[in-house]
Amino acid sequence: MPIPQRTLGSAGPTVGAVGYGAMSFARPYGQSDTDTDDTADDLIGRAVELGTTLIDTADVYGPSEEIIGKAVAGRRDQVVLATKFGIVAPPSADRPPVVDGTPSHVRRSIEKSLTALGTDHVDLYYQHRVDPDVPIEETVGAMAELVAEGKVRHLGLSEAAADTIRRAYAVHPIAAVQTEWSLWSRDIEDEVFPLCRELGIGIVPYSPLGRGMLTGKLTSRDALAENDYRRGMPRFARTAFDANLAAVETVRQVAHAHGAAPGQVALAWLLAKAPDVVPIPGTLHTSRLTENSAAADLTLTAQEIGRLDAIPVSGDRESVLGQNWSYGITPKHGTTPRR
Repeated sequence: MPIPQRTLGSAGPTVGAVGYGAMSFARPYGQSDTDTDDTADDLIGRAVELGTTLIDTADVYGPSEEIIGKAVAGRRDQVVLATKFGIVAPPSADRPPVVDGTPSHVRRSIEKSLTALGTDHVDLYYQHRVDPDVPIEETVGAMAELVAEGKVRHLGLSEAAADTIRRAYAVHPIAAVQTEWSLWSRDIEDEVFPLCRELGIGIVPYSPLGRGMLTGKLTSRDALAENDYRRGMPRFARTAFDANLAAVETVRQVAHAHGAAPGQVALAWLLAKAPDVVPIPGTLHTSRLTENSAAADLTLTAQEIGRLDAIPVSGDRESVLGQNWSYGITPKHGTTPRR
């Protein structure tokens, strides 16, 4: 039986309660091309069978858009296709990220994404990161034109600050906000989550499994590939890794009580937060996709949620939080873009 459905926000698309994040096709964790037991066609086919209909990618995820485009061909009307634009270059050790939110870039990006995805429209189009030089009103204004033209159905923002979201919403309804949210990334709950409840905006948490740690399957930092970018993240530093690994024991205990996997508990915890929260765990394996989707049928008790709420975390979630990378802000409306 397909998993339950949820509507993102007050007027967004209706999707399966657990979505699928396609960043894995960019091999961010140092996977080799053989580190998958399934093709994208297998994965998307299984997702459709399960009712995991929200398929989320981005133009910066290497070949992901092209791969997903081929996989959804022939079943396009069975999925809600989301993609993102705006990151020209992600952050690296020697430079901050490069982000472009100019109206001209919005137009160039949607055309490239539509071509890569092999479709005439995107169901949910996000600004991936907020441009610190361009007023959000100008970016969202250009995105709204795409809606009017039928190239985009719904708009979203990723990692935007509360004030940025409110200003964007004044230009055009925002269906969903995407941000990192998990048992270990709770900062959304301070301002962004309450605002989204107020405005009727859905939440799409990425990295809902703590970048793999909350599955209980990662037991040693030494198991990370040398080119795995998690090695440079504060929570995966040697000084923090063991403490965070020990905290997973609480998740294991709750999972054991339900005969479930730890990752399913982490997802069920998110699903319990609001009826329009739709996490998008990523994987290259249909077995994991099946496991993740089953979290939609797991109900946690109030006591269990309280135990999980109290789980500690050591280290920041990102090392680039001061570069407008998370909860980004933009200049006031009327400011001339620098580009």
